[in-house]
Amino acid sequence: MKRLGHPLLSLAAPLLIALALLGLLQRQARDRLQVLPGVLVGAGLIISGAVGRSRRRSQLLMALRGTNLEES
Repeated sequence: MKRLGHPLLSLAAPLLIALALLGLLQRQARDRLQVLPGVLVGAGLIISGAVGRSRRRSQLLMALRGTNLEES
């Protein structure tokens, strides 16, 4: 099993979103737009990680299926 090398790095995107939401609560009407980049970057990092993980898992599954067919 692969060990997580950088546990704080895996929390960076959720913490960025939490920080942006905290900033959203403290700002007034027009200044709230300034937290949008933080939310978008954090969400993009989370989505990118999920898509990459899904792609790697499907490639691994295809490789395993290929070895099963070769052994039969």
